[in-house]
Amino acid sequence: RWLVDQGYSVFMVSWVNPDAELATKTIENYMRDGVIAAVDVVESVTEESKINVVGYCVGGTLLGITQSYMQSHKDYRIKTLTFLTTLFDFSEPGELGNYISEQSLPLIEQFTNNKGYFDGRVLSVSFSLLRENNLFWSFFVNNYLKGKDSIPFDILYWNSDSTNIPRDIFLYYLHNMYVENNLIKDGGIEVAGTPIHLGDINVPCYFLATASDHIVLWSAAYRSARCVSGKVRFVLAGSGHVAGVVNPAEKGKYPYWINSEMPESHQEWQLGATQKDSSWWKDWDRWLKSRSGGKVAGREPGTEKFPVIDEAPGRYVKVRLEKSLEE
Repeated sequence: RWLVDQGYSVFMVSWVNPDAELATKTIENYMRDGVIAAVDVVESVTEESKINVVGYCVGGTLLGITQSYMQSHKDYRIKTLTFLTTLFDFSEPGELGNYISEQSLPLIEQFTNNKGYFDGRVLSVSFSLLRENNLFWSFFVNNYLKGKDSIPFDILYWNSDSTNIPRDIFLYYLHNMYVENNLIKDGGIEVAGTPIHLGDINVPCYFLATASDHIVLWSAAYRSARCVSGKVRFVLAGSGHVAGVVNPAEKGKYPYWINSEMPESHQEWQLGATQKDSSWWKDWDRWLKSRSGGKVAGREPGTEKFPVIDEAPGRYVKVRLEKSLEE
């Protein structure tokens, strides 16, 4: 919404919450039917062939894979890439690594194979237990023992809306990223028969990491930013994986740090970084504007080819996991 207010034409992908019927969906499906299909639609609607694209967390990893694939096939429609709390280098997986071991992997695989997907509720509890005092036990103490009502908190409400992951892509991602760290190897994975080379990504890239992120450690995000060959702007924001990204532009609750250089280590980068006492969104806006085209007339949603289906934010966003399972 804030980007729209700044004059950008914004398109978002609303991902369906998968069930067992989508068990065989692969990373190729997510690339072709997700990212590339979205680029096709944006180009058709706007009649623009150069597009700025952003991916958040796993979406950023998928975006990097897609850009390598598209460049290999001489498709240069993505003009800039923004990666929010994104990993390419999984050698330091953060606290999620606590769940991945020789003992746990067979159990995870069996659980996923039995259902046809990895249950989002299990994932939600797993994330909560990584910050158990704040995100798990506090609810038992305050709500159950003390009888207090929960304080309305939009980020925690959003965070509690879990998402399933189809079996095939989940097991592929688990083994190739977290276990074997194949993505940073040159041609370490292939998608649709095409070797993926992150080092060939040569468009301008904006990487955002957050200082207190326990899912994507900012040191690992920094190493990931050094995997591409394009001009990189790396920004470190305050707070964590969700709040540090959402940090509203006008309020600027958390600061951010910038450094125009990209030295070998994140410690060196931090030593040369400058703190800015406002939200990183304004920095991103300046970066995007300098790499975007001129202003055009305001666009109304919907075309003859792509008519409006629902009011924003769309039907998938409104379906919570518990409701979809009941149906």
